Amino acid sequence: MTRRLLSISALASILLAGFPASRALALDEADRLWLVGERAFADGLHPIARRTLDRFVVEYPKDTRVAPAMLLLGRSRLALGEPEKALDAFRRLRAIATLPAQQLEGRFWEAESLYRLRQFAAARAAYDDVIGKDAASPLAAEAMYGLGLCDLELRRPEPAIKVFRDLLSSWPEHATAAPATFYQAQTLVELKRYPEALPLLSGFSTKYPKSKLVPDAQYLLGSTRLAMGERDLGLADLQAFVAAYPGHPQAAAARRKVTESIAKAGTPTQQKSAYSQLMQQPSATAESLYDAGALAGKLGQVKDQQTAWARLRKEFPNHPLTHQAAFDLAEAAFKRKDYAQAATQAKTAAASDDEGLRGRAHLLGGESELQLKRFRDAAKSFEAVGNVKNVEAGDRYRALAGLGLAREQLGEVRAALAAYDAVASKSPDAKLRDWARDRAAVVRAQPVQPAKPATGGEKKS
Repeated sequence: MTRRLLSISALASILLAGFPASRALALDEADRLWLVGERAFADGLHPIARRTLDRFVVEYPKDTRVAPAMLLLGRSRLALGEPEKALDAFRRLRAIATLPAQQLEGRFWEAESLYRLRQFAAARAAYDDVIGKDAASPLAAEAMYGLGLCDLELRRPEPAIKVFRDLLSSWPEHATAAPATFYQAQTLVELKRYPEALPLLSGFSTKYPKSKLVPDAQYLLGSTRLAMGERDLGLADLQAFVAAYPGHPQAAAARRKVTESIAKAGTPTQQKSAYSQLMQQPSATAESLYDAGALAGKLGQVKDQQTAWARLRKEFPNHPLTHQAAFDLAEAAFKRKDYAQAATQAKTAAASDDEGLRGRAHLLGGESELQLKRFRDAAKSFEAVGNVKNVEAGDRYRALAGLGLAREQLGEVRAALAAYDAVASKSPDAKLRDWARDRAAVVRAQPVQPAKPATGGEKKS
């Protein structure tokens, strides 16, 4: 009830403001609807404007003000998130608009409605009409900006870049200049034309300090410099971005880029500092703990790596990075010839939903079990590789070769030969094919022996 009273009060104010009482009473219904609708739109009261102007155009279709009423009705509908109804109003406006300015404005808002409806080709044609009819109109800059956005949505990066450049050349102070600059730079970065993007990004915050895209430009600037090999400047930009905008959607990606860059080419001092910062974050993420472990591994600090990834496993047991960390630990243990640890970590990694990682984990687990002479467990791991759909051919045939060894050691000659023959005939690795062929020849030359009992702590299946 309170809201209704407020609306009635607002309507009364709109109706009577600036009018003597005698004149307000003298208004007929058409005048009243037009006045209320126009004032409501001007004050941003779009629900009132929509209702009132809708009545006006229906009840007074011959009124001389029906064309501007239709334009305001369409814009009210668009402001209220009704692009289909707005488009209908703007298309009806075409038939009744007599003034060139009304026709041009109607076509512009038709383009805006089409863009909201994601009909980008049609929207582009409408924006192009506006520019073609009057390139000096107040709507031309907005239309050119819309044209560029449509080109981006239609995956036409080169035309989009040209449109944004033309916009900035003709209207450098327009409200669309900041986003046009950013999207031009972003498109250039996507095309890996970094030297062209860099000047647009490096001066963005100074030229457009009030733009909402300043944080995005800062992130893109740092990423661009890293891609260009300007590591120190890129790191500084990204670190400044994270410090200034820690809650930004790209903050996590920026932290990863910083960590990856330091892990790859940073000094030991930088790497130690980055590790400490990641471990001391008040709200650790799976990404920060994984990155901390990766940095510790780069420094050769195995205990610190295990500490970071133990936290990762405890706090984020089902995160994809937890499985990746387990695989990394398994690989490191295998290189150290700590095969028991490698086998344990490989089992954790094999729980991953990522088929590629799962296949590699089973393969590493099988190779670790071979080294431990746990041949039946090794065979199970190698067979598991074959059950994963998306495994690289090289890994698949390495697993078959390992399966052949495990079956041979278990005395299962036919199964061993089947595995060796498959590798010898189909493996993409010539050396592995030759090895499997030689191994099969050795097995065939041996006298048949009974299967060996399980040894080395194995359990019979």
